[in-house]
Amino acid sequence: MSYRTITVEKRGAADWLTLSRPEVYNALSLEMVEELNAYFGALYNDRETRVVVMRGAGRAFCAGLDIKERSGTNSADDPFGGGFGFQGFLADVYVKMRRCPQPIVALVHGAACGGGFAFALAADIRIAGESARMNAAFIKLGLSACDMGVSYFLPRLVGGSVASELMLTGRFIHAPRALATGLVSEVVPDDQLEAAAQPYVDDLLAASPMGLRMTKEGLNLAVDAPSLEAAMAIENRNQLMTAASPNFAEGLSAFLEKRAPNYRPD
Repeated sequence: MSYRTITVEKRGAADWLTLSRPEVYNALSLEMVEELNAYFGALYNDRETRVVVMRGAGRAFCAGLDIKERSGTNSADDPFGGGFGFQGFLADVYVKMRRCPQPIVALVHGAACGGGFAFALAADIRIAGESARMNAAFIKLGLSACDMGVSYFLPRLVGGSVASELMLTGRFIHAPRALATGLVSEVVPDDQLEAAAQPYVDDLLAASPMGLRMTKEGLNLAVDAPSLEAAMAIENRNQLMTAASPNFAEGLSAFLEKRAPNYRPD
């Protein structure tokens, strides 16, 4: 599929997804939301793509909603997103990011505001450039800061106190504090983000395809598990399924022989 507001570069089993509206700091237009919905929706049944790296072109990751575009539209003309028009249509992107079985690595530089902040939060691994500054910008516009999954993701990543501060005030969290609070895994100079991401991609692709997918799924379920027993039930199910794959025997052999495993597609 060809896109106009995003680019997707395939590097083996990894997709490098770039938000590509640099002239407006990759702000979210209706067209971009349509394309992201299509891209992340198709990943669910994509057996070839195993990892996604998400980044922004130009000087920012994503400045959030394109307010100039949205201010001139009639909500009645918006797509039907769960009965909530554009609101629900955009929210579907974040749901699809979590639902897709591929781990998502977000490379955040410059502004990541509002919906752009939510993109970073919905990823599985975040690496920040030194210029990164993120905020729940919604509250600065007279809205609630509880939007696009931020109220779900942020407390789980940094805890309730820091999440409350950031959401109630709309303050920016910059790269050093994002690292200190565990919001990001690493901070590097902006021009080294791609190089910093590659070892993560390599490690993710070194896992068996089924093991990688089921680990993301298991983590998602464990975050909201009502009990230890519920989380363990998912773990037991996942281990039985992965152990039944020929890749388990290959993984054991590779470990004992001190070599890289040669996994088959599951």
